[in-house]
Amino acid sequence: MSSFVNKVEISNTQLLHRNLLVEKFKEMGIKQGMTIIVHSSLSSLGWVSGGAITVINSLMDVVTKEGTIVMPAHSVDNSDPQYWEAPPVPKEWWETIRDTLPPFDLQTTPTFGLGIIPELFRSWPGVLRSNHPMYSFTAWGRHSKSIVADHSLNFGLGKKSPLGKLYELDAYVLLLGVGFENNTSFHMAEYQLETKNIITQSSAILEDGERVWKTYKDIDLDPDDIFEVLGEAFEIRSPVTTYKIANAKVKFFKQKDAVNFAFDWLKNR
Repeated sequence: MSSFVNKVEISNTQLLHRNLLVEKFKEMGIKQGMTIIVHSSLSSLGWVSGGAITVINSLMDVVTKEGTIVMPAHSVDNSDPQYWEAPPVPKEWWETIRDTLPPFDLQTTPTFGLGIIPELFRSWPGVLRSNHPMYSFTAWGRHSKSIVADHSLNFGLGKKSPLGKLYELDAYVLLLGVGFENNTSFHMAEYQLETKNIITQSSAILEDGERVWKTYKDIDLDPDDIFEVLGEAFEIRSPVTTYKIANAKVKFFKQKDAVNFAFDWLKNR
């Protein structure tokens, strides 16, 4: 009989479950009423009884409905194929892709490359999603409606995005088993740099119930590997809680601190 469990090394690790995760999250400083954006990797945690369901339930247990949980729900595959690099596609395919990509839909468009936790959270009861074809976010709890509202199509990770709302709310960032390269809030700092190149991006969206290929403004983003170097500098100079939950390295810090530091660091590098 074949095994139905994920390929996880069980030796020298810890069995995580809902009550234990609640205890761990509280120990590292997460409290009721906080607003938190979560970037995560389930596999990094090791063995979790209940998997992604348990992780989400545990976060909700700690923050409660008095707080707010936000996760990225990006669908960056809904974009102009001329910019695709992993992998690139032949130029002769571009127009066909532009004509046939399904339009972004708040309910059915899956996340892309983010892992099982944000993908499950996307369809969780009570979770709302912002309306951006590439850079949507999902939110649950007290501030969920205001966070996902009025997500600007232009410059989708800038001030007029859920990241900007989180900045105003003095939210926290939880890196659960992932590194600073996953900290989307660093991108928000890029949008404030006068030196960034403005590009045109396009996606399939619905307008008045009809599919259209919509072009909008964005910036030429830095590659995420730069954020690891940026994160190391940020961690030295700013208050960052570093923790370990079973196999996973965890970091917890204020989003506003990260954005402000990133702006200065990127401007001066």
